[in-house]
Amino acid sequence: MKVYNTLSKKKETFTPLEEGKVKMYVCGPTVYNLIHIGNARPMIVFDTVRRYMEYKGYEVNFVSNFTDVDDKIIKKAVEEGVSAQEISKRYIEECKKDMENMNVKTATVHPLATEEIDGMLEMISTLIEKGYAYSTADGTVYFRTRKFKDYGKLSHKNLDELQAGHRDIKVTREDKEDALDFVLWKPKKEGEPYWESPWCQGRPGWHIECSVMSKKYLGEEIDIHAGGEDLIFPHHENEIAQSEACNGKIFAKYWLHNGFLNIDNKKMSKSLGNFFTVREIQEKYDLQVLRFFMLSAHYRSPLNFSADLMEAAKNGLDRIRNSAKNLNYLSQNAKVVQMAEQEAEFWKESDVFVTKFESSMDDDFNTADAISVVFELVKYINTKVNEASSKEFLDKLYQRMCLLCDILGIILEEKEEILEEEIETLITERQAARKEKNFARADEIRDILLKKGIILEDTREGVKWKKA
Repeated sequence: MKVYNTLSKKKETFTPLEEGKVKMYVCGPTVYNLIHIGNARPMIVFDTVRRYMEYKGYEVNFVSNFTDVDDKIIKKAVEEGVSAQEISKRYIEECKKDMENMNVKTATVHPLATEEIDGMLEMISTLIEKGYAYSTADGTVYFRTRKFKDYGKLSHKNLDELQAGHRDIKVTREDKEDALDFVLWKPKKEGEPYWESPWCQGRPGWHIECSVMSKKYLGEEIDIHAGGEDLIFPHHENEIAQSEACNGKIFAKYWLHNGFLNIDNKKMSKSLGNFFTVREIQEKYDLQVLRFFMLSAHYRSPLNFSADLMEAAKNGLDRIRNSAKNLNYLSQNAKVVQMAEQEAEFWKESDVFVTKFESSMDDDFNTADAISVVFELVKYINTKVNEASSKEFLDKLYQRMCLLCDILGIILEEKEEILEEEIETLITERQAARKEKNFARADEIRDILLKKGIILEDTREGVKWKKA
């Protein structure tokens, strides 16, 4: 298996630190709002990497955090007049719903930054003791970037060029020894959440959080660290500096980064009006379509999102599902007999599709080519089965299709149809639950309907529903 390592800028043969096991960390979202489709890409991509690793027989310890203390969370809390904890807790739950609906597997651990403060204080103290960090008069703690000789090895940036004025990192403050030094701990501001520390009442910098959570749940050395390419610098670069300076070991062996997602060939932004949450996409499409779309390009390539491309993804997924549905239909009406001799030959011939699929995924997780192989398998199946096919032959082909699609996280069964009477009954129950202030049950009913492709709209005239 070959993976493209951002660190070396080339494909390398994957060899885990410990035979048969993979330690993998993926940077998760900052939870201050519903996740957008830009957040969804790394979730889907690295969930697929994990699935393929597990298919290959590896035991994967997959850690993906939630950043639950951040300026954006605090800003949202101030706007709503609630605590930062209430905001982060709310949107973690909403994020988990979206991940489930995208068929993203739950991580081995989903650590929260606010629950790992002790580890951060310990790592910062070690960095100060080793001379890699220093505190200032107001209690801010900075990392001495120049002291870490390998700084820039991931992003392939030169410190002197950064010094010349790279705006991503250069901040001028009188108390800093060097403009390139970055924050490990910062003093609290009025109304912000804070923790006690040897330096001041304050909170951690963003970069230290992931270093500590990775170390606690995976150890000082890990196999794979992954995330969006926007995190390469400065976030992942700073993680390497902190972790390796503290632990004296190589932090991560392989660094994987997915490409950017554009909307109609433009960068996604609220100001351009082309900003979409996963929840908004779900109002128009089964989120399996979104997943299929995300995997239709190589994960390192930039990906353009548009209505036309989503329709194409929907049509492609329908084609695969229709073939699976046909296999099921034929199987239900087939004779329960063993495969005929020719069927056995056809079955053996279909091994080639598994081999080609694995070859695509072994080449730096090329899901685009893997999907093409699934289409080839569908075409092959459609030409080899009919009403006279044996049940064993039909079922084996269906299981083979399921196997390959499951690696991609694609669910072949479509959502169950729900009768209008059932919808109305559930809406009535939801309204009653809301009157009784049983909001948990009301939300549960909304989610039940959403999973069945029914979207509720609360209007002045009452509750309206439509099919996604």
